[in-house]
Amino acid sequence: RDRFPAESIQVMNYRRALEAFNPRPVILRTLDVGGDKPLPYFPIDEQNPFLGWRGVRISLAHPEIFLTQVRAMLRAAVDLDNLQVMLPMISGVGEVDELKMLIKRAHDELLEEGYAVSMPRIGVMIEVPSAVYMIEELARRVDFVSVGTNDLTQYLLAVDRNNSRVAELYDDLHPAVLRALEQVVKGAREFNRPVGVCGEMAGNPIATVLLMGLGVDSLSMSAGSLMKVKWVVRSFSVSRARQLLHAALRMEDAQQVRRFMEGVLDDMGLGGLFRPGR
Repeated sequence: RDRFPAESIQVMNYRRALEAFNPRPVILRTLDVGGDKPLPYFPIDEQNPFLGWRGVRISLAHPEIFLTQVRAMLRAAVDLDNLQVMLPMISGVGEVDELKMLIKRAHDELLEEGYAVSMPRIGVMIEVPSAVYMIEELARRVDFVSVGTNDLTQYLLAVDRNNSRVAELYDDLHPAVLRALEQVVKGAREFNRPVGVCGEMAGNPIATVLLMGLGVDSLSMSAGSLMKVKWVVRSFSVSRARQLLHAALRMEDAQQVRRFMEGVLDDMGLGGLFRPGR
């Protein structure tokens, strides 16, 4: 492809996904490129792309791209009630307010054009530290939140996970990451907003128990991780998961958390879920 897909093409693709899972919810993320997600027909040349033009920053700089995508999402959801729209790389409330106005604009335009569209549920990705600290203000403005643990871990620990020199410092079991997740869940709960988690952490059986203890509502992972994570979920009560989480939150580094959780899973005969060959 050498250009952004036309609105009609996007409608067709989104409709296929929405119909396939209806009435279960389908979360469609708005344009999320930059950093480690390049588009060949939309090159972005930056010295530090992970701290540059990413996610909603592009959408706000190019509202015409955002509006086309949102129009397609809304059109695809006509007569269905399972569309949810996710806004990536949010760093503050101003971005959410502007994007919600653009979504309302797309909605109103389509109504005027005769489409029977409805406003979707709107959520934000929590991927940068500022969003963690602004979680209450963000939760007040949206319907749900999802924590992108890959980027959040990277930004919290100041580690480029694709840089072999420092990649070993990247660890989503770091107590700082766990404490950030705890703050997000608590803030979202103040407004009864569901919290999802995506990224490598969501599919890691060692982290599953801790996420259960935090009270996370949903996990997004690759199909290959489903059975392992499901096995762990069925093996622990929520009360036990909370006990283990509270212990992990008091630890001082990721290695200590990892050894602790591996020991817990080993004691329950679940070592094979994280240790190949067992």
